[in-house]
Amino acid sequence: MVEELSWRLVPDELWELAEPLIPKFNTRPQGGGTTPVDDRAVFTAIVYVLTSGCAWRYLPPSFGVTVPTAHRRFTEWTNIGLWRRLHCAVLDELGARGLIDWSRAVCDGASVRAKKGDP
Repeated sequence: MVEELSWRLVPDELWELAEPLIPKFNTRPQGGGTTPVDDRAVFTAIVYVLTSGCAWRYLPPSFGVTVPTAHRRFTEWTNIGLWRRLHCAVLDELGARGLIDWSRAVCDGASVRAKKGDP
């Protein structure tokens, strides 16, 4: 069941876009430390938490990723801009396939600062 859920959350097409954006695990020169966890398993666990609304502490152990590992990687990947770059990669892929109808795009001006005084 976890395999099926994992495939639905992160299909191969999405993983092919995400994998090159994820930083590679660097082993410590002095050795020791923890064994690296499979990036796809961590990515899938993070996607599960973000799409289900599940609290981090309730991440099912069936994903094979501990809560601290999933949350730490989420924080690291957020800090390096992974989610923004992945969003752009998905849009580029969909645009290249002609699957985005830009005639329906909306630009929200609410976040633009208004000038004070006379125009």
